Amino acid sequence: MAEHYDVIIIGSGAGGGTLAHALAGSGKRILLLERGDFLPRELDNWDPKPVFVDGRYISKDSWFDRDGKPFQPQVHYFVGGATKLYGAALYRLRPQDFGEIKHVSGISPAWPLSYDDFEPWYSAAERLYQVHGNGGEDPTEGPRSEPYPWPAVSHEPRIQQISDDLAKGGYHPFHAPCGILLNEADRPRSVCIRCATCDGYPCLVHAKSDADIIAVRPLLGRPNVTLLTGAEVTKLETDGSGRTVTGVVVSRDGNREVYAGDIVVVSAGAANSAKILLNSASDAHPHGLANGSDQVGRNYMFHNCKAIVALAKEKNDTVFQKTLGINDFYFATKDYQWPMGNVQMIGKSNAEAMRGEQPEKTWFAPNWSLSDVAGHAVDFWLTTEDLPVPENRVTTDKGGQVHLDYSSTNDEEADRLYGELKKILNHVGMAEHHVLRKNFYMDMSIPVAGCAHQAGTCRFGTDPASSVLDTDCKAHEVDNLYVVDTSFFPSIGAVNPALTAMANALRVGEHIGQRLAL
Repeated sequence: MAEHYDVIIIGSGAGGGTLAHALAGSGKRILLLERGDFLPRELDNWDPKPVFVDGRYISKDSWFDRDGKPFQPQVHYFVGGATKLYGAALYRLRPQDFGEIKHVSGISPAWPLSYDDFEPWYSAAERLYQVHGNGGEDPTEGPRSEPYPWPAVSHEPRIQQISDDLAKGGYHPFHAPCGILLNEADRPRSVCIRCATCDGYPCLVHAKSDADIIAVRPLLGRPNVTLLTGAEVTKLETDGSGRTVTGVVVSRDGNREVYAGDIVVVSAGAANSAKILLNSASDAHPHGLANGSDQVGRNYMFHNCKAIVALAKEKNDTVFQKTLGINDFYFATKDYQWPMGNVQMIGKSNAEAMRGEQPEKTWFAPNWSLSDVAGHAVDFWLTTEDLPVPENRVTTDKGGQVHLDYSSTNDEEADRLYGELKKILNHVGMAEHHVLRKNFYMDMSIPVAGCAHQAGTCRFGTDPASSVLDTDCKAHEVDNLYVVDTSFFPSIGAVNPALTAMANALRVGEHIGQRLAL
């Protein structure tokens, strides 16, 4: 048995890394366990071929679908977790997202806490992660106790033109909230250089507001914080009563190591957090640790998403494209009774990422090269809420491997949002038949492989019979076990989940800090 810690945190991403940052100032001894290592800093970081075509930074894991067929999930095991390659779109959930919402495929359930409960923590997370935005532009956003800490990232000329044209058409485009270390008022001293290789890429100059750069690295000189990399947690051990975690079992360098802590926090991502709990079954917890409700692994969500490329005759010279969002269809409209979701820009297309795309994607200009097509592309990401369905779940087999049984929800709403995008782009000079699915954005063999927005497998609530965690994200059945990542979401809304995970980590960090001080 290795030495004892006050807090052990499993995973260093948006949840775990932010929680470690929140607790470090307490002086308590913290052990941060990360399955991966630091992401290598190399020219491949900004090369679309190794990033998008070769999948250089994707885990070599194999998960299994409902038919037992193996697939490679698009997960990333590095210090900073999934945030190392995220698009840094740091949205708040809308206030209505915390309440019950009716969808075409069913009900999005209410959270046990409200937007007002989360609002101060959203502000704190925006300060920590240096979020750029412009409050008041988006009519669906909730009230704010503080302005954004940094001004919105400016639109480049082509995107500004699109924004102006949309506004003239009666829509409400807004500057998308973005977490990058950009100082447009002092570009010579800005960490961010506003390049085209941000969304979906690692940042070579460490200018992305990811959990590694923002939350973890500033802690590494502290004597009370220990980071172990290459440390995969395989199970948690408890005392005979099952009420206290007594050991965190780690596989590192081919060896079995066991660590003990007064408080243990699982923040490994929705699928892997469920995996750890399920693989920690014991006599006291025969169906998995903290799983008396049979909810661990259930209600898996990851959004119903579409990547879209709109091809225009007009050239698009934009470098950093991810600056515009549209939420006019986030909720029901006068023409459609169901919510549709969020529209936002994504990283600019390039020829290498488009390589191998079906010929019909470039049919409107058959004599052009892929570079020509990419140079005229405007790129969008459409997000529709995915519902928490009990049958959409993570399970593990006798070998402890992840099996993911998933069927999409709200497909009609997602298709309707795609149709609305085609219509609104008529206002900016792009005909509907030039707006096409961008399948090359993620090279995946089956839809479940794209799990960047995974959530919901250990949801929190007030009733132990229908939830895994209480409102402080502590397991109902285990006194010193917390889950602090997107697993706690009862529903996922239709915006990127990272900021909510960060805000919640700060919220739970205050609670754990108070508990440690007793």
